[in-house]
Amino acid sequence: MKNTALKSFLLASSLLTSAGLVHAADVTLTVESWRNDDLQIWQEKIIPAFEAKNPGIKIVFSPTAPTEYNASLNAKLDAGSAGDIITCRPFDASLELFNKKQLVDITSLPGMENFSPVAKAAWSTDDGKSTFCVPMASVIHGFIYNKDAFDKLGISIPKTEDEFFAALDKIKADGTYIPLAMGTKDLWEAATMGYQNIGPNYWKGEEGREALISGKQKLTDADWVKPYEELAKWKPYLGDGFEAQTYSDSQNLFTLGRAAIYPAGSWEIALFNTQAQFKMGAFPPPVPKAGDTGYISDHPDIGVALNAKSKHAEEAKKFLSWVASPEFADIYANSLPGFFSLNSTPVKMSDPLAQEFVSWRGPYKSTVRSTYQILSRGTPNLENETWVESANVINGTDTPAVAAEKLQKGLDSWYKPAK
Repeated sequence: MKNTALKSFLLASSLLTSAGLVHAADVTLTVESWRNDDLQIWQEKIIPAFEAKNPGIKIVFSPTAPTEYNASLNAKLDAGSAGDIITCRPFDASLELFNKKQLVDITSLPGMENFSPVAKAAWSTDDGKSTFCVPMASVIHGFIYNKDAFDKLGISIPKTEDEFFAALDKIKADGTYIPLAMGTKDLWEAATMGYQNIGPNYWKGEEGREALISGKQKLTDADWVKPYEELAKWKPYLGDGFEAQTYSDSQNLFTLGRAAIYPAGSWEIALFNTQAQFKMGAFPPPVPKAGDTGYISDHPDIGVALNAKSKHAEEAKKFLSWVASPEFADIYANSLPGFFSLNSTPVKMSDPLAQEFVSWRGPYKSTVRSTYQILSRGTPNLENETWVESANVINGTDTPAVAAEKLQKGLDSWYKPAK
């Protein structure tokens, strides 16, 4: 009797297995990221879309605070405890991880054909032969403004520097709004939303950036000092106590309607849409004088890579190939307006503010942040030093010329342009 029962159990097990009703345990992939603001989007939109088409693979999005991400990720990678999927900063930070063999070469990964060499440049070796992250999105710099405030005060969108300062003067004279919502306490804000925002109009975007890398230009040249001279003029318009004002303070001042203009990156759009109770618009960095060619920082910002020590490399590659797909590009760009797809398949965006930012790509010349490629590989790190000096210039503790001299001296101490 026992033998008959055992045979029946084995037969049933065999039938279940052959019918595909018994599965191996699901594989769980962990995604490391600094984008803690995106947790809800991943949980509600991105992960369900992937898991629906990939049964047996589960995704866990595990973000770290942005300011802590690099140090935390490096420690985890060195210890062998990092997640399977690594969210990539652009250029040198991720290149260093690849050179340490902590990220996998994904040059031939299915889906990478959806990206141009330019789109892949921020996550490729200097010779362009190896790519180590799937490009996800770029961000564009400019200014977001309170349309209600502009309408109330009769201000038109400024197209030149003179018009920009005339608008600031008008806002300040009225007294209802702080003209510019930006602080210097967090340092990076002054550089990223200040110097790197308006600077390309002076150093002529890629032309100047490449000249700096080649050694044909220096940070003490007029094209690089002039943006600091303009930035120094922002001080009277930033409101009382801006030196102690954090990034989140600046965001709150603007979304609460207390400031008229926010020096911005397009990544603010999703958050501002949920918080601001007024109409918003955006304008590109005003050019020095009428008729000048305009430049925008259209900066590759985020990608994803495969941790070389992942125990689930094949499943992780499936996820990365999906991130490289037009389906993901559409979900991501519309779930996070202001993060613009780098996929060669066009994405139709529904958000009007995002449409405004991306519309500048035609009439304006695009460039990337001047410090991100090659020039921040040594010590002192030019990117971090630019944070400090941008804040110093606005605070008035360094003149534009002194700031430029400090930056160039630091760069000269380790960087020798290739002959």
